Amino acid sequence: MDTRIEFLYLSEPDTIAAGVNNAEKCVDTCAEVFQLLARGDYLMGGPKHNSHGMGIIFPKETPFPNMPVAGPDRRFFAMPAYLGGRFDVCGNKWYGSNAANTAKGLPRSILTVNLNDKDTGAPLCFMSANLLSAARTGAVPAVAARHLARKDSETAAVIGCGPINKSCFRNIMTQMKKIRKVYCFDLFLEKAQAIAGWASRQYGIEGIATDNLEEAIRQSDVVSIAASRLKPLYIDSRWVKKGSTLLLTGPATGDGDFWLKNKIVYDHIGLHENYVSEAIESGDKENYYKGVIGGPIYHLIDEGKLPPLKDSTSIGMIINGDAQGRAGDDETYIFVACGMAVFDVAWGYDVYQEALKQGIGQKLVLWDEPAL
Repeated sequence: MDTRIEFLYLSEPDTIAAGVNNAEKCVDTCAEVFQLLARGDYLMGGPKHNSHGMGIIFPKETPFPNMPVAGPDRRFFAMPAYLGGRFDVCGNKWYGSNAANTAKGLPRSILTVNLNDKDTGAPLCFMSANLLSAARTGAVPAVAARHLARKDSETAAVIGCGPINKSCFRNIMTQMKKIRKVYCFDLFLEKAQAIAGWASRQYGIEGIATDNLEEAIRQSDVVSIAASRLKPLYIDSRWVKKGSTLLLTGPATGDGDFWLKNKIVYDHIGLHENYVSEAIESGDKENYYKGVIGGPIYHLIDEGKLPPLKDSTSIGMIINGDAQGRAGDDETYIFVACGMAVFDVAWGYDVYQEALKQGIGQKLVLWDEPAL
């Protein structure tokens, strides 16, 4: 019996060579994942198989000299998942995050993904995942744009001009072929100017940098929101253009009408149900809600102002034909996405398969035979 186990190591340049930045293919892969989520052919962590992941959050104080203490966005997180369908593989995204990294010339978060054989648990691939995670994060709202946004949409807004929203816009543009103008908003105008200039050069469209949030939202048919968690945006419902589609990859708050008079579509109902369960179990539901993108919506559900999650609509249900999507040009949609390991596993699997085909990466040996 052959007991030798080897796995493929993919560096960041290896993942680039294997197509990690192929936006159109990534959007298609993420659409497949939404279908599998809606059908139930997946598992994530936690007792209900719907957990975002498990994290290490550091204490504010510690008597141990080497133990890290709390800081802005400082944590470790593990996001395990099994994904069925053609993927049929287990995997995990692992990352450490610290806002202080940027002063050292490092990304805020440093990520890796590993894939494992579903039966033996043997490693298949270990890869750099900053680009992979950004790609799949950007592809998720692009899937929603494909199925929810008006096909004649000509104006977009990028709200929050960091690398994640740049990825979101790059992916959205694979679906919204008639976009001719983009408003770029950020608290730091120079960041908005950088994205506006990039969009103009990359797509031949008009890029407008602004520090006026109302202007950006009022003018736009498709709005991508991925702003800082440290200062969530407030959106007045009167700013929202009738028939537009707002894609929330980051947190936002708004008046009652913003949530109550527009159609809300979720990335995956089970994930949001799990967030609510965790909020209750935490003993401080109010504080927990503040930390998740869906928090403002959960409040309205608790108050009986919005339908319960079990009666709500996910994008996978729409793709599978189990729920109705856009029925008219005047309908305004809010899509809420919170991030799930199944997307990292899926896109990581496709990058891994392409690397195998092209002979990219380095094969490493775990053992020739187990010592025990």
